[in-house]
Amino acid sequence: MKLKLNIDELTDDFFIGTRLFGIMVPVKSYRFCWMLNNTLGYNFRLNTELEIHLQKKGRHYFFPVYDHAEPGGFLCHYIYHNHYDGEYLLPEFRHMDFLWLLKGDEISDDVCQVLIQSVKKINGIQMIAELTNEQIKNKGNLVF
Repeated sequence: MKLKLNIDELTDDFFIGTRLFGIMVPVKSYRFCWMLNNTLGYNFRLNTELEIHLQKKGRHYFFPVYDHAEPGGFLCHYIYHNHYDGEYLLPEFRHMDFLWLLKGDEISDDVCQVLIQSVKKINGIQMIAELTNEQIKNKGNLVF
């Protein structure tokens, strides 16, 4: 008997209990994370082990991922750079520069609203919006 891996089921499992935000800010990824660290007290660091590698049209694309773990809990924050060399991690959100995924603990709507309002106050942020699972067509690209 041949076993087959169900990628769609794995992707759905990855997104259980997550929240995802799209952010427009025209800066480099390290600068954006520095802004979050200095303004909101996070400790985002580049995690080269989580870097997303896509191959399209015979070319290789690399999307950096920064992470921050909340002390005393299971909640982790991940910042993905949404574009690299003319290609997009989530092409359906090509206007978003960064994607912010919260995963681990259950995140209430109140916590999300506080996060959105805090990010909006950072100088240079043009927009932040929550993205629902139904809107994401290529969510498998975010799985690490």
